[in-house]
Amino acid sequence: MKKYNHFVNGKEMLPNNGEYFETENPYTCTKWADVAKGNAHDVDVAVNVAKEAFEKSWSNTKPTERGKLLVKLAELVERDAQKLGEIEVQDNGKLIAEMGAQTKYLAEWYRYFGGLADKVEGAVLPSDKPGIFNFTKYEPFGVIGMITAWNSPLLLLSWKLAPALAAGNTAVIKPSEFTSSSTLVFMNLIKEAGFPPGVINVVCGLGKEAGSAIVNHPDIAKIAFTGSDQSGQIIYEAAAKGIKHVCLELGGKSPNIVFEDADLDAAVAGVISGIFAASGQTCIAGSRLLVQSSIYKKFMTKLLDVASKAKVGNPMLPDTNVGPVATKPQFEKVLDYIDIGKSEGAKCVLGGDVFKGDGPQGGLMVQPTIFTECNNNMRIAREEIFGPVLSTITFDTEDQAFSIANDTAFGLGAGIWTNDIGKAHDGAS
Repeated sequence: MKKYNHFVNGKEMLPNNGEYFETENPYTCTKWADVAKGNAHDVDVAVNVAKEAFEKSWSNTKPTERGKLLVKLAELVERDAQKLGEIEVQDNGKLIAEMGAQTKYLAEWYRYFGGLADKVEGAVLPSDKPGIFNFTKYEPFGVIGMITAWNSPLLLLSWKLAPALAAGNTAVIKPSEFTSSSTLVFMNLIKEAGFPPGVINVVCGLGKEAGSAIVNHPDIAKIAFTGSDQSGQIIYEAAAKGIKHVCLELGGKSPNIVFEDADLDAAVAGVISGIFAASGQTCIAGSRLLVQSSIYKKFMTKLLDVASKAKVGNPMLPDTNVGPVATKPQFEKVLDYIDIGKSEGAKCVLGGDVFKGDGPQGGLMVQPTIFTECNNNMRIAREEIFGPVLSTITFDTEDQAFSIANDTAFGLGAGIWTNDIGKAHDGAS
C-alpha cells in the first residue's frame, strides 16, 4: 500500500488529525493507497502558506520568469506523461488510451500559458478631463482554491492551474477523494521545475470537510470547481457570502444529432466514442442520441452492430473499448438509472446490466447500454447519468431536432452530423 500525504510549502505535510482514507482500483476493486484526510486546520495552514508565497514572492516574480517555469513544467510533464496516465487509470478506471492521451497533452496547457505570461497587458484609456491620466492594470487575485473531479484529475487541474500561475496567483488544490494520487505525484514535477515553495499546495480530503473549508476561507479570493450541479450550487451559494469570484464547470446532457444526409458510418463512430469511450464519464458525453426518422432503422442497425462488439474490460490494455465506472456510488447510480429507464417505458436494446465477462469479478463494470423509444420527458433523457447509457430519440424536421436538443437544463455541448454546412451552422447558432 502506498501512502500519500498533503503537499504544502513545497513538501509533504501529514494530516493534522492523523487520519487517512483508502483509494481503490475500480477495475479490480483492490485497495492500493492511503491518502491523507484533511480538515479545516490543514486547509488553513495551506492557505496561510499560499498567501505568504503570493505576497512575498510569486506576485512579484517577473512574468517572464513565471513563463519560463511553466515551460519547464511542460517539458517535465511530457517526460512523465505515461506514468501520470497509468496512475490516473489505476485511480479512476478510465482507458489508458484516453488518459494517456490526456496526460501527454497537458504539456500544451502549461506551454501555452507560459508563453502568455508576459503578454498580459493593460491599456491607456482616453479621458475627456484635462490633466487626467487614465489607465488599466491587470493584477492577480491572490490565493485561488481549486477543487477538481475524479474523471480527469490532471486535465481539469491544468485548465485551472496553468492560467492562474501565469497571471501570478497561488493555489490551494483539493482533488477528488476518489482520485487524489495523480495530483500528489504531479507535485513532484512542480518541485523539480523550480516553483517557489508555497505557490502550489494540495490538501486532500472530503468535500464536506476540506472542500468546504477552502470555499469558506476568508483569504481565498476565487474558487474554481469542476463537479456535479448539486455541488456547484452549494459552492456558489457559500462563495457568495464572501463575495468571492467563482468559476464552475458542471454537468451536461449533450445531444448527438444525426441527420439523414450524414455520413452514417462516421456518425456511428462518433456517437459510440461520445458515450462509451470514457464509460460516459465526461461532462460533454453525448448521452442523448437524436436520429432523423427517415434513417432511424438503418442507423440503429449500424449502431447496434458496432456497439455490440465493444470490448469491455481492463482499462490498462490498449485494445479495451469500455472500462469500469470510477466509483462505487457512481456504479450504483448508473444501475439505478438503467432501472429507471426500463420503468419509464424505454426499450433497452443493448446491455442494461452489470458486465460479468472476463476479468476480475466484482469490479465496477456496466454493460454498454442503449435505450430506444425514448422521449425527452424521460428522466434518462433529462438527467445526467455519467455512465455508459445512451438514450435515443427520433425527430422529423430540423426545427424539431434543435428544439429537442435545446430542451434541457444543461447547455454544455452538442454534436451535429450532416453534410449540409448551412444546417450545421444553423444548429450552432
